[in-house]
Amino acid sequence: MKLSQGVEWGLHCAVLLAQVPPGGLLRRDALAGHFGLPEAYLSKHLQAMTRAGVLFANSGPKGGYRLARAAESISVLDVVEAIEGTAAPFVCQEIRQRGTGASSPEECRRTCMVNSVMDQADEAWRASLRAVSVAGLVDRLPGSVRTRNEESLRPAAR
Repeated sequence: MKLSQGVEWGLHCAVLLAQVPPGGLLRRDALAGHFGLPEAYLSKHLQAMTRAGVLFANSGPKGGYRLARAAESISVLDVVEAIEGTAAPFVCQEIRQRGTGASSPEECRRTCMVNSVMDQADEAWRASLRAVSVAGLVDRLPGSVRTRNEESLRPAAR
């Protein structure tokens, strides 16, 4: 499975926003600058995360972003699905029922074994991402990165 760069961007932004002091907002240009990202492309991902209820956006001159809920209640899967969507990565086309080797309708009463394996793998992957919260990612940050983030967030967060 291949995910877009937006997933990486979104997760790093969520981790940084989790470190913003309570009630604070971080401007889009500050987020983009912190990670050296193009602001216009980052904006698209931030909007998707806002639509999905991961982020809260406040517009205007004092606007910015913050997490829409506690970092403990936002999973990595929430961010991935905000950016990539919720559709399963595998869609069975039932090719076992086509061509010269087509299986009979009686042989296809059970779910396709390929589809079944792919669904199980997708659910395991999702369960793994669902089990890690943004707060859990913050906990994994090296102390030096947390300190640097806190220092850079003081003047940037409003």
